[in-house]
Amino acid sequence: MSSQNPEQARQAGRALDAANFFLADVRDGLGPYLAVYLLTEQHWDEARIGLVMSIAAIAGIVAQTPAGALIDATRAKRLVMAVAAVFVTLASLLLPLFPGFGPVAISQGIAQAAAVIFPPAIAAVSLGIFGHAAFTRRIGRNETFNHAGNAVAAGVAGVSAYWFGPTVVFYLLGAMAVASLISIVAIPERAIDHNLARGLDNADTRSEHPSGFAVLLTCRPLLVFAICVLLFHLSNAAMLPLVGQKLALQDKNMGTSLMSACIVAAQLVMVPFAMLVGAKADRWGHKRLFLAALLILPVRSALYTLSDNPFWLVGVQLLDGVGAGIFGAIFPVIIADLMRNTGRFNVAQGAVITAQSIGAALSTTLAGFVVVGAGYSAAFITLGVVAAIGAVICLIALPETRQTAYVAPRPQGKTAAPASAIAAE
Repeated sequence: MSSQNPEQARQAGRALDAANFFLADVRDGLGPYLAVYLLTEQHWDEARIGLVMSIAAIAGIVAQTPAGALIDATRAKRLVMAVAAVFVTLASLLLPLFPGFGPVAISQGIAQAAAVIFPPAIAAVSLGIFGHAAFTRRIGRNETFNHAGNAVAAGVAGVSAYWFGPTVVFYLLGAMAVASLISIVAIPERAIDHNLARGLDNADTRSEHPSGFAVLLTCRPLLVFAICVLLFHLSNAAMLPLVGQKLALQDKNMGTSLMSACIVAAQLVMVPFAMLVGAKADRWGHKRLFLAALLILPVRSALYTLSDNPFWLVGVQLLDGVGAGIFGAIFPVIIADLMRNTGRFNVAQGAVITAQSIGAALSTTLAGFVVVGAGYSAAFITLGVVAAIGAVICLIALPETRQTAYVAPRPQGKTAAPASAIAAE
């Protein structure tokens, strides 16, 4: 843990809890509600919805790695998060006023580009306050509050949408954004060790320059992990929007409320699984838990094809809570394992989340065109096969990363940053 008094650490922990709770709704923007809104209120077809969501996601892809580099470099991490929250909120609140294809793509592109700041920033602040020894448990706690925030926001959105219509989610997002800004400001600036926040945790490495950006290409386990993450999101990202579309087509008035039920169900399951990862991952192994998250997706996709009953679809969505709960908590932990003492923790997060964003962007487009050409069941099966491929790659090529750190190639005239172990080849 970085040098600070116990009261400062407790204050920082409480502020992080609140920030994760309120940022849960802000960091995802409109998320799956966008598909329901465009389908039911603006009467777009599935292919057009998938295309505009993919276009918006490209903005996030372009911004992701620079965002990670910015978090590594800046000592104004709280300010960066606050500005990003404002941009996400304004872009989303303007959408109902300008519902054409171009304005929707632009506004959601802005929101997506701003939102990519949150995951690396929250992880960096957590590492900078609590250090590597307590990082896994802190990330599990972060994800617990994040999922609780999502569940509460989705529940409020579902009830409100039933009475006031789908546009109520825009106002809910604004309220959560205000609360998130207050929470971010409450994090004590002095509690954050900015060297530790970028992954330089050993006292004798603090004076060294961080590893070069080539570390992102020369660490083979990081590349394997990035491929697996891409396939996870290529499979996962489109599943919930597809379920939302199926529910909305059955009952337009209940579409948003049923979507909220799906989200609440999944988020409530994510809470204990995020806690489980925080408590047990260092004992059970990080790769094993990531593999379990991948294997959930083919099962989930197959079950979606068995019935169109709304209660069945909401029930199957519980499995999303298992997979996403594990993934969200183990993702930054594995990257911290691999980038330990390189000083490139956050840019590595940005690079891998870029791969994640590419998968998510392609997922909605792929699913949209498969639905138009062959129906919803074919789309779900296609997404499940993608996840199965990712699980095979993870099993064969990804080493166990627990208590592993990457040793950067030694720059000429410099001493390479020490590491506790060398990543398995």
